[in-house]
Amino acid sequence: MTIVPLLPNHWPAVEKIYQDGIDTGQATFETTTPSWEVWDKGHFDTPRLVMLDNSNKVQGWAALSPVSKGKVYSGVAEVSVYIATNHRGKGIGKRLLEELIIQSETAEVWMLQAVTFPENEASVKLHQSLGFRLVGRREKIAQQHGIWRDTVLLERRATDG
Repeated sequence: MTIVPLLPNHWPAVEKIYQDGIDTGQATFETTTPSWEVWDKGHFDTPRLVMLDNSNKVQGWAALSPVSKGKVYSGVAEVSVYIATNHRGKGIGKRLLEELIIQSETAEVWMLQAVTFPENEASVKLHQSLGFRLVGRREKIAQQHGIWRDTVLLERRATDG
C-alpha cells in the first residue's frame, strides 16, 4: 500500500468512500457529497492524500480544510479522514493521519482540529493516539435528520509550536 497525493482522477473513488462515511450517520452532518469543484475549493491544495493498494485502488483518503477565511487562522486546519467500508480497522486511517500530520507541519499548519460525533469512538481514539487532545463537547450544535447531535472537538499542535 502506498500513500500518494489525492488528484482529480481519484475523485470518483474518494467520493464513494465519502458517501459511505456519510451513510453511517457517524462521520459528518453532511447528507450528500459535493461536486469535485466544490470539494476542491473547500480544501487546501496540500496535503491531500489517498492510500492506494497494490492495484492502485483507493482505500482511504485524508485532507485538510481551512477553519476560517481570516488571515490570522491561516495556520489552522480541520482534518478529514475517511476509509473504505471494507478496509476499516486495518490501520489505514492511522497511516493516513500520521502522514497528514507530517505534511501539515511542512506546510506551516501549526494547529489541526478534528470534529466528530462522540459516538464515533474509533475516530476519537485514532486522533487521540496521534496526539490530539479533547478540547470539549459541543452540545446539540446541529441537527442530523431532525435530531440534535453533539460533537466533540479535538486539537493537535505542531511539534515545534
